[in-house]
Amino acid sequence: MRAVCAALVASLVMLALALAGPSAAQEEPSGISYITPFPEGDVYKLQAYGDGFAEGLLNGLVEAFAGDGRLQVSRKHRPLLGLARFEFDDEMKAEESPGRESFHIVVVMIGLSDRNHIRTSPRDRALWGTDDWRNEYGRRVDRFIKTLKRRGAAVYWVGQPAMRRPELNEAAQTMNDIAREKTYLNGTKFIDIQAHFADEGGNYAPYGPDITGKQRLLREADGVLFTYFGYRKLAHFVEQEIKRDLLQAKNERAIPLAGSEVEQTRVNSLKRTPAASGDGSWKGTVTASKDGKAVPQKAAPQVREAPVADTSNDQRADNGRITLKSVGAGGREESVTIDILRPAIPSAVIALMTRKDTGERPSQMGDVVADEVGGGLVALSSITPAGIVPGTTRRVTAPSLSPYYTVLIKGERPIPKPGRADDFSWPRADPQIVVEPPAPTRPRAPRAATPRS
Repeated sequence: MRAVCAALVASLVMLALALAGPSAAQEEPSGISYITPFPEGDVYKLQAYGDGFAEGLLNGLVEAFAGDGRLQVSRKHRPLLGLARFEFDDEMKAEESPGRESFHIVVVMIGLSDRNHIRTSPRDRALWGTDDWRNEYGRRVDRFIKTLKRRGAAVYWVGQPAMRRPELNEAAQTMNDIAREKTYLNGTKFIDIQAHFADEGGNYAPYGPDITGKQRLLREADGVLFTYFGYRKLAHFVEQEIKRDLLQAKNERAIPLAGSEVEQTRVNSLKRTPAASGDGSWKGTVTASKDGKAVPQKAAPQVREAPVADTSNDQRADNGRITLKSVGAGGREESVTIDILRPAIPSAVIALMTRKDTGERPSQMGDVVADEVGGGLVALSSITPAGIVPGTTRRVTAPSLSPYYTVLIKGERPIPKPGRADDFSWPRADPQIVVEPPAPTRPRAPRAATPRS
């Protein structure tokens, strides 16, 4: 009994020390935003890790975030030739070293050279495609993600696209499945790009629309890598995820006591009350007391206040109540009161919903809708809204109105036109035969009689 109590006390002490350690606090995310709301200097550092995929993707990200002062994108990617290499453990030890530079956002895309056997020791190796290979590759993906998260990075793992050769495509899908599972278990994000670079059947497609909607060559001749337009389109989907999380982190900065005392002091300094002059800037001089005398100092720099949101068009909450009267079963009159909720709507939301389309945005490439069909399978559908393509007079038909959707998705037979080859109605309607009257004939002129000799 004493041994059991001693073991219990020892476990509780170890648990308390683990919770009090600084390393455990660093791994916990700050607030609810995926990216930290309080980066050093209010600028986020972005780094790409991986092989040739990551190098081309980084070039697209540099162009996508050009002019965005919130991010500092590293111009050179961190080379990581593969997770199946024997040097993987040594590379992870170098990443875990204390003097290694940290980043707020890390984008990972890898897998070109991972279709190989994994040497687990100088004498043992896991053969490609076996369960041992899957377990070892999953362990390495898990360790890589944990190493990046331990340094406070928001990880975005980009999956591999469909390949032209079947054996390469099968290997890419295997690695995607492992990475998708490990990112989910570690609370990181996996960006699936399969539907954006494939045809309607989910197969390899070298051509497709770019970010402006024009048909371009997106894949290289080897059927693996991307062209310039392909990497720019690939960076577009990564950019969408990052910008969405940056907006969430920005909104969390406005939550009271969301960060530490130093962080809140820096944020609250930007929320100063406008001066009485009405222009929101300080125009006087600052004086300091020295030996009981006022010593004039230099004019304080003018500080421009943050613009105040316009709330003139806010729709305030206006809940209503109505009473419905009816006759019950006993002939008595019964009344039921119903509350009608009309919540408050900010003017920013009203402006967003009522804004007009300027037509300057590129044509939409469609939204991807994921639907679980069972058995661990997910069906991806690309839905393109109806409308007029910007810059042209061509109108895009809604998917529910297209013959492809009607026949192959809904399973309905289109209404045949009478007399067409697919018209099997019976009795068949006799075609109307129109008899035209004969054209009038002109009377022939009498022929002159020829004299007989």
